Amino acid sequence: MKTKLLLISTFITMSFFISCNSDEKTNDGLGAAITNEEIVTNAKIDASVEDVTDIAEDQFSSQLNVNAKPNEPIKKYLPSCATITTVLTNNTWTKTVDFGVEGCTLNNGNTVKGKMVVSFSNDFTSSTQTISYTFDGFYHNGKKIQGSKSIVRTIKETNLLVTAHPVSIASIDLTITFDDGKVYTRKGTLTKEMTSGYDTWFDWDDNVFVVTGSGSTTFPNGDTFSAEITTPLEFNASCRKSIAVKGIASITKNGAIATIDYGSGECDTLVKVTKDGVTEEVDMKK
Repeated sequence: MKTKLLLISTFITMSFFISCNSDEKTNDGLGAAITNEEIVTNAKIDASVEDVTDIAEDQFSSQLNVNAKPNEPIKKYLPSCATITTVLTNNTWTKTVDFGVEGCTLNNGNTVKGKMVVSFSNDFTSSTQTISYTFDGFYHNGKKIQGSKSIVRTIKETNLLVTAHPVSIASIDLTITFDDGKVYTRKGTLTKEMTSGYDTWFDWDDNVFVVTGSGSTTFPNGDTFSAEITTPLEFNASCRKSIAVKGIASITKNGAIATIDYGSGECDTLVKVTKDGVTEEVDMKK
């Protein structure tokens, strides 16, 4: 009897392992599901990319308009705790933005510390400018940001807006280390059009940006998220959020697909995520 029970137990154990191995192969073939936690983590990286882009573009704009005299008070993008050192060398501006070791809070509620070094040409008569920036001990919401990025900024007409306006193409190649030590990499290209507020440089709050493009994020376990903006994302500075208020993006991971709908203009951090035909509301937060 004992021998019979032992044989049955062994059979069940072997069947369990065979079943697990079979499921693993099936999951590998179909692609593991994209979790909401992974989507929120990816969104946190998006927020870092958005903020460092805004900081760099703000420094270019402030230098471009340094001699302008607006009739209204200037609403600056950067908080007063940021220290800016400006140097002109060989016709190139270099602006070091120091947020200190304690850090500063941006007007969208995100916190930054360390330094960003932004550089660009002194030739402001050109319709196209390249803005480059690097990081020196820079952290965004506790995440260490490393790497380099360049923005090609052009004043031109587009299908979105016939009036000439700033259009920036950003090349992204960043390494992001979260406070738990996990390391992520982000690469991609984004096109950012300033569709409102470009003629009132002294008031950041009336700026509206529309973003298109694609990119990929490699997670610590080696999984790669490929993201594509399928409906242009709209960012409204008056919302004081580093998350889009409109637009749709699609994320693919190992064959699995998730669609993120950012809404119809509400100033919140809620999105609708659709996976396998099921839609649910997710709070991206910061």
